[in-house]
Amino acid sequence: MKVLCIHQNFPGQYKHLAPELIRLGHEVTALTPKVKEPTTWNGVEVLPYQIRGSSTQGIHPYLTDFETKILRGVSCCNAALALKTQGYMPDVILAHHGWGESLFLKDVWPEARLGLYCELYHRTSPDFLSFDPEFAKDPSLRDVQRIRMKNLNNRMHEEVMDAGISPTRFQAGTFPAAWQDRLTVAHDGIDTDLVAPSPDARLTLDGGEVLTRDDEVITFINRNLEPYRGYHIFMRALPEILRRRPNARIVLIGGDEVSYGAKAPDSKSWKQIFIDEVRGQIPDADWARVHFLGRVPYGRYLSMLQVSRVHIYLTYPFVLSWSLLEAMSAGCAILASDTAPVREALTEDETGWTVDFFDRGALIDRLCALLDNPATRARLGGAARAHVQGTYDLRRHCLPKHVDWVTRLAALEPRPPRD
Repeated sequence: MKVLCIHQNFPGQYKHLAPELIRLGHEVTALTPKVKEPTTWNGVEVLPYQIRGSSTQGIHPYLTDFETKILRGVSCCNAALALKTQGYMPDVILAHHGWGESLFLKDVWPEARLGLYCELYHRTSPDFLSFDPEFAKDPSLRDVQRIRMKNLNNRMHEEVMDAGISPTRFQAGTFPAAWQDRLTVAHDGIDTDLVAPSPDARLTLDGGEVLTRDDEVITFINRNLEPYRGYHIFMRALPEILRRRPNARIVLIGGDEVSYGAKAPDSKSWKQIFIDEVRGQIPDADWARVHFLGRVPYGRYLSMLQVSRVHIYLTYPFVLSWSLLEAMSAGCAILASDTAPVREALTEDETGWTVDFFDRGALIDRLCALLDNPATRARLGGAARAHVQGTYDLRRHCLPKHVDWVTRLAALEPRPPRD
């Protein structure tokens, strides 16, 4: 069959699926603004499209987000029309619809089956909107209204999607009842053969010093260091962690930008705001044991997990990070927040330990207890890896589920756009 992939940062979630479909004999094409010229990637014909237009000055702020999605949707639609005039007709369209690119593709190809990667439906309940009171933007109805408007893109896609796939039950459960009979839960998958424990792992710090499994390494990872992933909680615990663990090395990976939530105030970064907040509580000799690596190549990231003695993962009730499952696959002893997405992947005292997201004292105490108990760390790390191998392994479990989902999608009667 002919499969068209749509992703603003292709391959994105189709990194493994697209090449696997090629291997199975299907024809896969991708449309993305990421490239400027046509190219080939792992057998996939990757075609560019250009996002045209700009946001309207003075537009109502509730509409700003949706307007950017319309601009992407129209631009992608124009590229699709050009492909159609050349005779291209996909049997299946796979799209991460979060940026609006696939809004109008069923108008171009009504007979194609549209399968969406359903990452999150924005909720307005207090568990989502006001989970962290410190950063709740606006307790009034205005924020509720803004979030409801943010779901316009989701709502319009619900009309035309033939099927959807979500990586976790928690994420699938954020979508309304009208979606549920068309949603399949299947994680993207972890390459557990690659992401595995290594007793000989070595992590070279920026100054040239090398850390190994013999060192007391505490690790923390965000795509960007920000409150949604508990960076502020971790940093506020840092002075006491350093005081109680005089031999510990703290290694953090993460950028200075914002992936989720609001930007930091006063043109600062969340990273620097919380460094500034705690730095005066930490002697210079202890601060020298804190290492911010920024964003790193995958190999260095993997080495960090492999030398970790305890890995800390904190998150709001939100999309589950790959880094948690990869840390589990690497055999790390995990200390994580007891929040909705974590509970699905990790079981208290079986595959890791959990703490209340806001309980800084419990975070410090349980961290120290884990560091003092190598037998418990070994038990938890081994069980965590076994769980990921048995549930989230890329080749043995997740990729076959995604291929089966595409096959079932192709067999559906196409759902045309509503009149």
